[in-house]
Amino acid sequence: MSLATNAAVKPTAFAYPAVIDEICGLKWTKLSSADLTNVAWAYYYFSVQFREKLEIARRLYPNDENLLELDQGERNTANLSPWPGVAAAGEAMNHDEFMRRTLLLSPVEDSRRTALDAHGKAYLTATRAIDDQASALSIASYEDGGLEAVFGAILTAPTWDTPLLAAFKHFLAEHIRFDSDPDAGHGALCRHLPPDDRVLPLWTAFRTLLVSSAPALKG
Repeated sequence: MSLATNAAVKPTAFAYPAVIDEICGLKWTKLSSADLTNVAWAYYYFSVQFREKLEIARRLYPNDENLLELDQGERNTANLSPWPGVAAAGEAMNHDEFMRRTLLLSPVEDSRRTALDAHGKAYLTATRAIDDQASALSIASYEDGGLEAVFGAILTAPTWDTPLLAAFKHFLAEHIRFDSDPDAGHGALCRHLPPDDRVLPLWTAFRTLLVSSAPALKG
């Protein structure tokens, strides 16, 4: 799946869209259930990072009504509820909390969890070193086509056979729906903060997180 073919994204001279294309081109269709579970763990750490970047954007632009609306769709929201074992009907939570609870649905062995935690914590250390302005601009690179393309690629994985993976699939499919409307979706709410290659380290860190957590993505 090429980012350049995604209608929500316009080709640019920047380098970061090529990294998104690389992520989309990983071997998603070859993943086992265990591999995909590792991807869900990696995505949990991404979701923590995303929330932190959105909080930074809101702090930088406290009077931005579009970012406020986006925030209301990502934090303390019931838009992923209900889901069995994760969220009760009408229960509001941050999206990274939804992912944290999702991981509890199908526990992994301690040694595997230790390794996944190590990859995730290294990723968070790297992303927290990014300056505030780049952090804010990253939101548009995620919401205005970038994550929609990545989520579509992940959904080509063949096996979603555990409670954890079923909840993760729900998370991904709903986020595509949230982001994809060109005029009223989450992408439209942050398009006025156009990203540039200051966001490149965030995308390369995400790629590293994914392939470190699920080496089968590289084949």
